[in-house]
Amino acid sequence: MRGRVMLASWAAAFAFALSGVAIQAQNGGPEHFTAFAVDISNTAPGSNTTTVDIVINRYSSDADRDRLLAALDKGQEALLSELQKMPAVGYITTPGSLRYDIHFARQRPSPEGGRNVYVMTDRRIGMWEASNRPRSFDYPFTLLQLQIDKDGNGVGKASIATKITKAVDGTIELENFSDQPVRLTQVKKVG
Repeated sequence: MRGRVMLASWAAAFAFALSGVAIQAQNGGPEHFTAFAVDISNTAPGSNTTTVDIVINRYSSDADRDRLLAALDKGQEALLSELQKMPAVGYITTPGSLRYDIHFARQRPSPEGGRNVYVMTDRRIGMWEASNRPRSFDYPFTLLQLQIDKDGNGVGKASIATKITKAVDGTIELENFSDQPVRLTQVKKVG
């Protein structure tokens, strides 16, 4: 049986990224990060590892954030639809795969002089999953969080299949389909 875990720290981080708090804008050109992904979740057969490239061409605006928050008030399907309408702000690639567009990216400074980068996009859903609609179909988002120090190095995590809901009290809740997020190690800013 596949476990589901409420990701409280993720929810808090992404709620902050989606909140009305001003977030530092990007100056300059695109940013390129590399990372080593380690997936030891209950959905992976054994331990899976790969390198990941994350390119952010621009960070999402406050208006983009506001559109997503308004859509979330109507439910997860409305949020997914609105996210898919947004232009790509970057992409993710792994060896041997096609690039996958990122539709939302925000950053905020951390107290130590580094920053946190948040990425949200729709999850790639194959033909079998779309036609058979197993439980994983209800987890249509991919989220990444990078913690970058002032020298451009860091760690992070990725939730490949996530459900996003909003509680009656306004709290944004994230639920990961697997029992734990993918760990991102050796994160480096390379461009």
